[in-house]
Amino acid sequence: MKLEVRLFATLRDRAKANPVAVELTDGATVGALREKLAADYPALAASLPTCLVAVNQEFAFADTPLHPGDEVALFPPVSGGADGPTITRITPDALDVNEVIHSLTFPTTGAVVAFTGAVRGLEQDRQVVRLFYEAYTPMAKAKLRQVADEMRAKFPAVEGIALIQRVGMLAAGEPTVLVAVSSPHRDQGCFEAARYGIDRIKEIVPVWKKEIGPNGEEWIEGHYTPKAGD
Repeated sequence: MKLEVRLFATLRDRAKANPVAVELTDGATVGALREKLAADYPALAASLPTCLVAVNQEFAFADTPLHPGDEVALFPPVSGGADGPTITRITPDALDVNEVIHSLTFPTTGAVVAFTGAVRGLEQDRQVVRLFYEAYTPMAKAKLRQVADEMRAKFPAVEGIALIQRVGMLAAGEPTVLVAVSSPHRDQGCFEAARYGIDRIKEIVPVWKKEIGPNGEEWIEGHYTPKAGD
């Protein structure tokens, strides 16, 4: 049985490859996978006893069986931000940026990066009086959590994460979305994580907007087509 194993963070760096191919006997378990990876990739050996394993996007354990075609991923426990909060909201309420920043700030925090989007009053040659935001709320909430998980996997030093998307009618100039990230130091991924977060929200969180102006109304659609794993 051949499996493709995705590696994240320090594991990816140590293996110097991602994904990696592993050949196991039929019926092998996650425990056997760890042993085979240690033999095939000695640079990973020290990390394998404590790393986390996911099979088909669910946490897996030593006796979890593996099957051909399984999606397998290994990643270290989240460092730094492991105990930090993850705030995700789909809400009609106004954004309180200071309150969110306070929620993400700890004695160890040295940097907080916050990005807010706003309703543009002029879109190319069109005047926009307000936008109406609509969400497929249950899926949007789940996708916000997914984006936060991806951010923690890619930027393990971050402490707190807030992803807040507003819905309903918003006037020109009003904030529409907030992405905030805290970390011990400014060079530990908070800028990059915030940029990644807003980009992924725009790609996979099912929220749409309708432009409303003097000349009528128009739904604005995106262009990104989700891929497997999104």
